[in-house]
Amino acid sequence: MSAGTGGGSGGVGVGVDVAEEFRRLYGYAPEGVWAAPGRVNLIGEYTDFNDGFVMPLALPHTAVAAVARRTDGRLRVHSADTGQGVVQLDADALEPLADTGWAAYPAGVLWALREAGHAVAGADVHLASTVPTGAGLSSSAALEVVTALALNDLYGLGLDAARLAVLGQRAENAFVGVPCGVMDQMASACCTEGHALYLDTRDLSTRQVPFDLGARGLRLLVVDTRVKHALGDGAYAERRAGCEAGARALGVRTLREVDHVQLPDALARLNDETVRRYVRHVVSENRRVERTIALLDGGDVRAVGPVLTEGHASLRDDLRVSCPELDLVVTAATDAGALGARMTGGGFGGSAIVLVEAADEDTVTKAVAEAFAAAGHTAPRVFAAVPSAGARRVG
Repeated sequence: MSAGTGGGSGGVGVGVDVAEEFRRLYGYAPEGVWAAPGRVNLIGEYTDFNDGFVMPLALPHTAVAAVARRTDGRLRVHSADTGQGVVQLDADALEPLADTGWAAYPAGVLWALREAGHAVAGADVHLASTVPTGAGLSSSAALEVVTALALNDLYGLGLDAARLAVLGQRAENAFVGVPCGVMDQMASACCTEGHALYLDTRDLSTRQVPFDLGARGLRLLVVDTRVKHALGDGAYAERRAGCEAGARALGVRTLREVDHVQLPDALARLNDETVRRYVRHVVSENRRVERTIALLDGGDVRAVGPVLTEGHASLRDDLRVSCPELDLVVTAATDAGALGARMTGGGFGGSAIVLVEAADEDTVTKAVAEAFAAAGHTAPRVFAAVPSAGARRVG
């Protein structure tokens, strides 16, 4: 399935395509087809592994999986998006941090389920995804969650969406080796159409927040800079370690326990300038999520724009995870009249989001494209973020 097939919706047409390819690959029909979306994060970056607050929304772009059980302890996985053949693995021999490439994501889920004591013998899997890879839109979490949901349904495990998300995070942390928080998997598993997900990552409590921008004459644009990022390269892990060092120095379990009113005193107690910057970002970012939810609850959606731009400055200057292309999106968009903009996701490339009046969408999009052309950058990909459904069975 190409990135354009089915419009990224994970609907019936896409399910049929994936099921037909499964039959061609494996010689029999799958037992079902499942879909799990990528996500874009409205606000709350690098807070999830600090027990903080986040507010993602699911995209219409999905990873779709046709799956059937096996009884012989074998895992066979294939992706329509890699150009590689079927990867065959022994479920009993799966080892964390082994070099299995893209297959580590579905294999890690099987490993995490079995490690948690669930009787999952094996599976045949065919995957296809419309979630752009390397764009900061959680393509890996979509693969993990769709695999977890399919195995949960087929093996009758009875796990709820939050538990599936935690198992997906476990797969990425321990099996793949990326020390991510749980936001991406929770967004993919738990988001609902027309809403943003207000998530407290300390206890995984959630609230579905209505997010119908169209009714208010607004758009949330995603600008994929096409600068690929790889969170396994150490930069993400270094920031996580720095946040943990800050928490230890302040005598708290996580930075969630530092209230924004305590921030000046907390910063004065830190000697390491890098750690101080990381702490300032996390504590102020948690506060930005709280401010955003208050604005949305009060119906003042346009006032969220400046909060987004403020968040980008913190990610750029304190956390230092932006890049010239992301900074250019924010500058060009806000100069052209956008209400606000910021990078989203892990950074070092990937995507930015831009909140605009619907009437200004074309003007802002053109301004960003012209700024990229003038700077000699590859043209960005721009699309509207439509709050979509979380993981579900589609066939």
